[in-house]
Amino acid sequence: MDIKREKKSGWRALFQKKNLPYALGAIFVLFVAWLALRDNASVLRIDAATLSVSEVRQGEFNDYVRLTGSVQPITTVQLSPLESGVVERIVAEEGTQVRRGDVIIEMSNNSLSMQILQSEADLAEKQNILRNTLISMEQERLSLRQEKLQLDLDVQRKKRAYEQNEELWRSDLLAREEYLQAREDYELSVGKRALILERQRQDSLYRTSQVGQMEESLRSMQLNMQLIRQRVDNLKVKAPIDGEVGMLEAVLGQSMAQGANIGQINDLSAYKVTAQIDEHYIDRVTTGLTASFERQDTRFEMMLRKVYPEVRNGQFKADFVFRSAVPENIRSGQTYYLNLQLGQPTEAVIVPRGSFYQTTGGRWIYVLDASGEKACRREIRIGRQNPQYYEVLEGLRAGERVITSSYDNLGDHDVLILKR
Repeated sequence: MDIKREKKSGWRALFQKKNLPYALGAIFVLFVAWLALRDNASVLRIDAATLSVSEVRQGEFNDYVRLTGSVQPITTVQLSPLESGVVERIVAEEGTQVRRGDVIIEMSNNSLSMQILQSEADLAEKQNILRNTLISMEQERLSLRQEKLQLDLDVQRKKRAYEQNEELWRSDLLAREEYLQAREDYELSVGKRALILERQRQDSLYRTSQVGQMEESLRSMQLNMQLIRQRVDNLKVKAPIDGEVGMLEAVLGQSMAQGANIGQINDLSAYKVTAQIDEHYIDRVTTGLTASFERQDTRFEMMLRKVYPEVRNGQFKADFVFRSAVPENIRSGQTYYLNLQLGQPTEAVIVPRGSFYQTTGGRWIYVLDASGEKACRREIRIGRQNPQYYEVLEGLRAGERVITSSYDNLGDHDVLILKR
C-alpha cells in the first residue's frame, strides 16, 4: 500500500535535499556582498570631555608671527688691550659712563720698559756717531781748503817764476835747462791743484751721501723711539666710543694678552631688539618689514633692519630698530614680545591653532558630524599660520567643527565615537 507524502512548503522547502545547493549558493552570494559593502574604517571610542573642539569660520587672516626679542644697545664695541701687560689699576667699573679716549684700565709691562731704555741708548749712540762723523768731515773739509789755498799760492808763484825765466831764456840771459825746470815746476803745481779740486768735489759728494744716510738712519731710530713710547701709552686701555662700560673681565694683578677680549662699551644713544625666528619663515623675512609690541598700554612700532644669514638650531637671528618713540626706562636685556607683520590681512577660511598640527603636520584633521557624536578623518591643506589661526586652503568649510587638541592618544583611526 502506497503512502502519500506530504508536500513541504515555505521556508521548510528550502532545506529539502534538492534545494540545498541553491540555498548554500545564495548564502555565499550574500556573504560576498557583505564583505564588499561593509565599512572598513577603524573606530575608536573616546570620552568627548578629553577633546577640544573648535569651529571653522570665514574671517580675516592677519599674517604675522610672534617673536620673543631681547633689548640690546644699538652698537657694542669690544675692549681689547693693544699691548700685553699686568693690570695695575681699574679706573672705570662696569656701568660707568665714559667718553671716547677715557682710560678704563692701566697696565704695566717690564719688558717694554727695558726695550724703551735699550732704544734710548741706541739712539744716543747713533747721535754721537753722527756728531763725531760731522766733526771729522768738517775738519777734513777745512784741511782740504787750507791745502788748496797753499797750492793756489804755489801755482801763482811758480807761474810768475816760469814767465820770468821764459823772458830771460828768450833774451839768451838764462840757460835752457833752468827755463825748462821752471816750466815743469809750474805745470806740476797746476796738476796738484787740479787734483786737490777733484778731491774736494769727490769728498763733498761722499760727505753729502754719508751724512744723508746717517741722518735717515737717525730719523728712523727717532721714529722707532716714538712708536715705542706710543706702546707705553697703549698700556692704557681706553674707551673707543662714548657709552657705558658693559661686561668687564679684569682684576688687579691679572696678566692680559694683546688683543684679548676683556669687556665692551655699549652705545646707549639708541637701542635695538634682537629676536630669534623659526627657519620656516626664512624665505619671507626681509629687511624693511614692520613689527610692533605693546608696553605700558602704548603701542610701539619697529622696523626690521638686519637679517643674519646663519641658521642655528632651526632658527635665525634678526635685528629690529624703533621707528619713532622708545619705551621709558628701557634697559639692555629686557624682553619684548614682537608681532612681525609678514603680509597684509586677507579673507580666508581659518581654524584655531591646536596641538593636532604636531601630529598631522596639517595634512588631515578630525571633523565632527552634525550630531556631534562622531568625528571622521578628513584630508586638508593648510597654508599660512599666525599665533592664533591656521589658514585652510582645502578640505574644510566655514561652520564645520573640528578637533584641535592633541592626537597623540588617538592613534591612526578613521572614525572617533565621542562618548558623553
